[in-house]
Amino acid sequence: MNEQQQPLTILCITCYFKGAQFMRAAKALGCYVILITAKKLEHKEWPRESIDEIYYVPQDSDNWNMDEVVRGIAYLFRSRKIDRIVALDDYDVEKAAYLREEFRIPGMGQTRARYFRDKLAMRMQAAEEGINVPAFCPTFNYDELRHFVVNHPGPWVLKPRAAASATGIKKIHTINDLWLALEALGDMQYNYLLETFLPGDVYHVDSLIDGDEIVFARVSRYMNPPMEVAHEGRVFRSHIVAFGSKEEKELLKQNKKVLKAMGMKRGASHTEFIKSAADGKFYFLETSARVGGANLVEMIEASAGINLWTEWAKIETRRKGEKYELPKIDHLYAGIIVSLARQEHPDTSHYNDPEIVWRMNMPQHAGLIVQSERLERVIELLENYAQRFYQDFFMSLPPSDKPTH
Repeated sequence: MNEQQQPLTILCITCYFKGAQFMRAAKALGCYVILITAKKLEHKEWPRESIDEIYYVPQDSDNWNMDEVVRGIAYLFRSRKIDRIVALDDYDVEKAAYLREEFRIPGMGQTRARYFRDKLAMRMQAAEEGINVPAFCPTFNYDELRHFVVNHPGPWVLKPRAAASATGIKKIHTINDLWLALEALGDMQYNYLLETFLPGDVYHVDSLIDGDEIVFARVSRYMNPPMEVAHEGRVFRSHIVAFGSKEEKELLKQNKKVLKAMGMKRGASHTEFIKSAADGKFYFLETSARVGGANLVEMIEASAGINLWTEWAKIETRRKGEKYELPKIDHLYAGIIVSLARQEHPDTSHYNDPEIVWRMNMPQHAGLIVQSERLERVIELLENYAQRFYQDFFMSLPPSDKPTH
């Protein structure tokens, strides 16, 4: 059997319970699937019928001992040829890049991975390529910080460089508060950046990339910015924007510029922009080398008729010389609403509009996805459901500096 006929061995890495659809798709495509995950996730409902081998890292946090992981994979390599390494979560992108470098496996290396994990690196790269970004400053040098806050009046946001979503972000209103916040971070303050706070609507573009080409992208708008949801206790909502609209065209253009600037070659990406309330311009916020969280994959599927996990698996397992074929794409409007719930198993059965196409099944969470040919109907339902969710289910927790999934 020649190399082209041998089944690909794909190593999936995740420190959170996610990526089941990716692994099912990879297995259905004929791959040999290996999963490395945290020991605390051993009893989760992994798609074991689609996984050939599972290994557990004893560390329960996302900070694995990578020397031990490397030695373990080196042992596997003695009898298996690993062809692909895939990070299923944002916090695994750097691990996967490190392992690819160590074992010389094709894909994103450590330098390129920085652009998809380090908020400072991605901002510097974007700014260098002429992409609008909010004014920002590293927290390395105090003279540079003093100059920045004088020339860019607050409020500001102090952001962890490597956290996902809105985790660990602090809004700073005064210079005194800034120095107190930095002092509290101690020796770890170099892991943060300071950025001008821009009020405005936040959008996201979810993409599939193959061979430097964006083969699929869909533009959506958060009805509540992620930072507001995380820090002020709000119901999470997002919806597809109007097809052919000015904002869709502009964000597709900006998304292409961002992914080219970051050097995205293959896979899935979730990229966020803010439309400044002050000048109406779009500013790049962050990007990633993975699908969007918060069940946005299901919302995109309700709109486009394709599953991003599944298509990502097809792209990752494509052999040299093969061409990825995007399935037929639907153009329906969809929206999602999700909330923490007071009840362990919230009952959404009394939400019975025919546009509902998905219901969340997760303890302490309530969520719905709606689908319609009319954007106005999607927004109407999400506005109505938000008011009802606050009464029926809503619960908030204090913001955490630790990642939650």
